[in-house]
Amino acid sequence: MKSIWIIAKRELNSFFDSLIAYILLVVFLGISGFFTWLYGSDIFFVGQATLQPFFSIAYWTLFFFIPALTMRMLAEEKKSGTLELLLTKSISDWQVVLGKFTAVLMLIVIALLLTLPYYFTIASLGPIDHGAVWLGYFGMILMSMTFISIGLFASSITNNQIVSFLLSLFVGVFFLIIFDVLAGSFTGETGQFFSYLSLATHYDSISRGVVDSKDVIYFLSITFFGLLLAESILSKRNIAD
Repeated sequence: MKSIWIIAKRELNSFFDSLIAYILLVVFLGISGFFTWLYGSDIFFVGQATLQPFFSIAYWTLFFFIPALTMRMLAEEKKSGTLELLLTKSISDWQVVLGKFTAVLMLIVIALLLTLPYYFTIASLGPIDHGAVWLGYFGMILMSMTFISIGLFASSITNNQIVSFLLSLFVGVFFLIIFDVLAGSFTGETGQFFSYLSLATHYDSISRGVVDSKDVIYFLSITFFGLLLAESILSKRNIAD
């Protein structure tokens, strides 16, 4: 656990040292704030206190931001040779993967925490479904965990950051859009199968204020599988070396 925290702290510091974290936070807060308060918000036009505009735009913003954060995590270290140096120490492949996963997740959590003033301000303007808001944040974290694991997997199979970014988006599109489209195109068990694979189905369920164990298990399973693939690729690379 100590090794995981050391790696996570190093990666998190590197985000802030290279200004990546600041850029992410400013852009994320700017985009989410614009759509929450100035564009498409129900607060002023309908008189309804809700954070749904924020969750709707953050849903897509994180889809693009997370691959941008994870694309260099393993790809750049493999290209520069620092990954081999890291793995020669008493650190396992799992610790490397989990440490980098934790660092990106911590940055996303920081970004979400900085949006809490939106919540408190909207709550002061009128009655708001507090349970739905907190579950919306919970769903955002689960969704982020899934995208991070996919991004680390993409970063583990290439030395090129751009390829890693595009591959992460490509895989993410299947879970976010294509499976949802296929679910609507088929009926019966086939439609239910694609509906279960669709990330949108499970996220929408949680964001509506309904917590189902199958939704939580879905996100945790995809996250674990993505991290397992990343660790497996690192292990095979070590054997080959």
